[in-house]
Amino acid sequence: MNSKKSFNPVVARINGPTVTSGGMAGAQMYEVVKVGELGLIGEVVRLIGDRATIQVYEDTTMLKPGAPIQRTGQPLSVWLGPGLVGNIYDGIQRPLPGIQAHSGAWIRRGEKMPALDLEKRWTFEPCVQPGETVVAGQAVGHVAETPLVKHHVMLPPDVSGKVNSIVGKGEYNLRETLAVIETAAGPREITMLQKWPVRVPRPIRERLRIVEPLITGQRIIDTFFPIGKGGAAAIPGGFGTGKTITQHQLAKWSDAEIIVFIGCGERGNEMTEVLREFPELKDPRTGRPLMERTILIANTSNMPVAAREVSIYTGITLAEYYRDMGKSVAVFADSTSRWAEALRELAARLEEMPAEEGFPATLPTRLAQFYERGGAVTTLAGERGSVSIVGAVSPPGGDFSEPVTQHTRRFIRCFWALDTTLANARHYPSINWLQSYSEYVEDVGAWWEKQSPDWSEMRTEALTLLQREDRLQQIVKLVGPDALPDSQRLILFIAEIFKDGFLAQNAFDETDMYCPPERQVALLRIILTLYRRGRDLIQAGAPLARLRGLVCVPLLMRAKSSIGTAEKLAELEKRVGEELDVLAKEFLKKIEQPA
Repeated sequence: MNSKKSFNPVVARINGPTVTSGGMAGAQMYEVVKVGELGLIGEVVRLIGDRATIQVYEDTTMLKPGAPIQRTGQPLSVWLGPGLVGNIYDGIQRPLPGIQAHSGAWIRRGEKMPALDLEKRWTFEPCVQPGETVVAGQAVGHVAETPLVKHHVMLPPDVSGKVNSIVGKGEYNLRETLAVIETAAGPREITMLQKWPVRVPRPIRERLRIVEPLITGQRIIDTFFPIGKGGAAAIPGGFGTGKTITQHQLAKWSDAEIIVFIGCGERGNEMTEVLREFPELKDPRTGRPLMERTILIANTSNMPVAAREVSIYTGITLAEYYRDMGKSVAVFADSTSRWAEALRELAARLEEMPAEEGFPATLPTRLAQFYERGGAVTTLAGERGSVSIVGAVSPPGGDFSEPVTQHTRRFIRCFWALDTTLANARHYPSINWLQSYSEYVEDVGAWWEKQSPDWSEMRTEALTLLQREDRLQQIVKLVGPDALPDSQRLILFIAEIFKDGFLAQNAFDETDMYCPPERQVALLRIILTLYRRGRDLIQAGAPLARLRGLVCVPLLMRAKSSIGTAEKLAELEKRVGEELDVLAKEFLKKIEQPA
């Protein structure tokens, strides 16, 4: 009984990226529509009667009232299949290299291009037989997507049954039928290409306890504030504290099998640096190009704000797809503050009631929806997979009490607080060891203790020493270091070695940019050996000046960049012990002489 108007919706009102349309009776929330003669991609975000508010993911310049609107009846979805890894997309999964080859450096309004190459042929190897019973999410075959990624061609989450037929090993494109599955609802054809709504989490069998750390090669993170595979962390910091560089380091060196880097609202020059660097970087574990296990999503600050809002969901959906193959995936979002600003702008245009600092009242819910899509899980097919999420937060003026930072802390268990003072002192990563914390320490402790049984004890001792040093610095500011006894000056001395020789890490040094766990443990043990034995000597009356004058001290300060293996560090530890033995014998001989 709908009127003719309901079948021909047109633009009635335009307010930046939001468009109001009449004649939308029967439309659904989050349904994708095409707006105007160019078919700009939009999404229904509000329905009142037959009027709909549409969020347009492209520039609405020159769009006029009366322009036609075409409904699709489908939610905003991403394409899933071989060809994702190594690609670069915008916020709505348009392939940027393909657009550049077709249209040049600028994305034209209404530009459309398949997210995956539909004609490329992939070598498919079946792994099931006709007559075999298969379950949802199970792989029916494999494709070598890159030399580093074995892509599982999985059944969709709603398909299970018996294999009627399956093709043999050979080359096929994404749309060719590979298998036919007899389900309760009838036969289903399986291809390499799947689609999934970005706002709907992919189903799992169960959530698992996190037991393994995500090794990043950054000493202050791995040793002091580790994140588990499947964990969630935030990197908050003011302008210039190194959020983007820290995330780049984590994306380059973390031991996840798949990396999804989302440039969400950041400056174009920073994203350009990522796009130029990553194709040239080598994976430290395999020596292969890092892009062979990386997906980049670029939605810079000059791109449409609505696409920035959805880019987060695009990235996390791609991550869930590879998680369902039983892989560990790391998602880096830079930055969630720019994403929250997009929410604020869109909420204002939708005339929603603002909450703190103008952000929408739904901000905590939206943050929770994002971070809760991470985790270590058992997939539908029984595999163990994980999605680890690291979100950068850009609080104005470095104020951690602002809403995005505060709400983010509710949904994460690892907090790496960047410090402006450390950044100004050129101490990178500028993670403040007094403000940061990790609740994954107990979860991953068993893994670390396999590397070193005394890891937990050493970590606690080192952090305690740094906390004591911070308190002593308050006294030093008042009376100077010379007023302190040697036992307390030793703490200042060892803390200095910790800061310069362990916590600081040079991202441009070939040896220091990545520090494997065994080197981290060895370096930590040497510094603590110097502290423990030095403390005993000073208690016996030895002067601190003799400790500072040991030949091994400058070697220890340079060890992070001059010694590249744990074996060489073991030699340094032996040398430190020998020099301390000589000092102990010399001192004991003096105090044993009669007055």
